[in-house]
Amino acid sequence: MKGLTVAAQPSIDLNADLGESFGSWQMGQDTAMLSLVSSANIACGFHAGDPVTLRRTTQAAAEASVTVGAHPAYRDLAGFGRRFVDAAAEELTADVLYQLCALDGIAAAAGTGVRYLKPHGALYHACHSHPGHARAVVEALTAFAEATGRALPLLLAPGALAHRLAAERGLPTPQEIFADRAYQPDGTLVSRRAPGAVVTDIPAVAETVQRYAEEGTIIAADGTSLQIQAQSICLHGDTPGAVAIAEAVRGALSGAGVVVESFV
Repeated sequence: MKGLTVAAQPSIDLNADLGESFGSWQMGQDTAMLSLVSSANIACGFHAGDPVTLRRTTQAAAEASVTVGAHPAYRDLAGFGRRFVDAAAEELTADVLYQLCALDGIAAAAGTGVRYLKPHGALYHACHSHPGHARAVVEALTAFAEATGRALPLLLAPGALAHRLAAERGLPTPQEIFADRAYQPDGTLVSRRAPGAVVTDIPAVAETVQRYAEEGTIIAADGTSLQIQAQSICLHGDTPGAVAIAEAVRGALSGAGVVVESFV
């Protein structure tokens, strides 16, 4: 895996959640974001994204030479995938596999394919601490690998339970940090319900990224310095000012001598 180390390998991936429009409801600025990121986490229909949106987004990603990642979620359109769903393990494995295969098929028609998987919202958080659901996601990736011969990387934050389970199956386990989210001292994200959880101040985001590029550290909300090794930086396409934030992040990385390129 490519990744950023403080001096030895000055490259890192930028990923963003895209393809989250649904029917007449529009989300994000996908076209502009695709010119700034190296990987796109594309919604698969369960939290957002209809077939037309998925097709358009995969086509645009292919044209922009941006790596396509599957962004599966709980079956939760009304809650945008941010609510935990107490699904049985067998059901969740099938749901994730269904979403992954659907996006991979649409991506293939666009001349590209799914290269990694990053769960969305509540499912992402469940992959860090919920044994049954973490295993269900890994089972879906394992089934996909057995059927296609492609062992897709599972992109998560450091310390995820699903990463340990994936590694046991021989699946790649790249890690990411968040440029536009506040961190707890234990390295987890501040809840979106808390004030200041989503960082929209552009200079603050740029400073966070520059510090990480130069020192490999993130400063938590209480001032704690967190040492994190990551191969990707996440930007949220639905954050207010997302395009300006992405431009600032690219500028900060360039200023630190870091090249933006996909981790796969």
